[in-house]
Amino acid sequence: MIDFYYNFSPNPMKVALFLEEAGLAYRPVPVDTLLGEQFAPEIVRLNPNGKLPIIVEDGVAVFDSNAILLYLAEKHGRFLPAPEYRGQLLSWLMFAASGVGPYSGQAVHFRHYAPDPKDYPLQRYDFEARRHFTVLDEHLAGRNWMVGDGYGIVDMAVWGWARNIDFVLGGEFRAGFPNLVRLIDAIEARPAAAAAVGLRDRHAFQREFDERARRTMFRHLKPA
Repeated sequence: MIDFYYNFSPNPMKVALFLEEAGLAYRPVPVDTLLGEQFAPEIVRLNPNGKLPIIVEDGVAVFDSNAILLYLAEKHGRFLPAPEYRGQLLSWLMFAASGVGPYSGQAVHFRHYAPDPKDYPLQRYDFEARRHFTVLDEHLAGRNWMVGDGYGIVDMAVWGWARNIDFVLGGEFRAGFPNLVRLIDAIEARPAAAAAVGLRDRHAFQREFDERARRTMFRHLKPA
């Protein structure tokens, strides 16, 4: 049994998708980040960075969504391409980890949550998020999946953030990335994706971004 520490942000959803696709037995453990539960000692013991997702399998804790995808795929022999695609697998997995996720996350922060003034950082992260989505879209031209000939963990890693393109970029932008949207739609049509998203019905996370949530999420800010 795998303990899966999660919320509904893009990174934990990648892992939820893999767990459902692979049919692995897991116990979802909700961690409400707007309430600061990710900083509880028992969570920090598993991930000193105090972030989600985290899994614990056979007493081994693994954190960071793309590391978890690779760990589970290799341990259970699922959703990996043929050996000759190993270099591409690692390259695109790290591209998603070091580029797509961070720039998308910062674009969301400055567009939806950061106090003013924020024009320059929003322009910066919006440009980079859009650029990374464009790289993905161009790579997918003429191919169904990110790496090799089949659906795999890089597709799952991309799905986590790319399914939120409109929220990341702040408008109706899906049509501008037709190949990437084709990938998203193909994944969303799979029963495992519906099951992963369906975790939303199993726990009532706080949704209101109130003052307590603001203090929790933006601990660098001085108290008002």
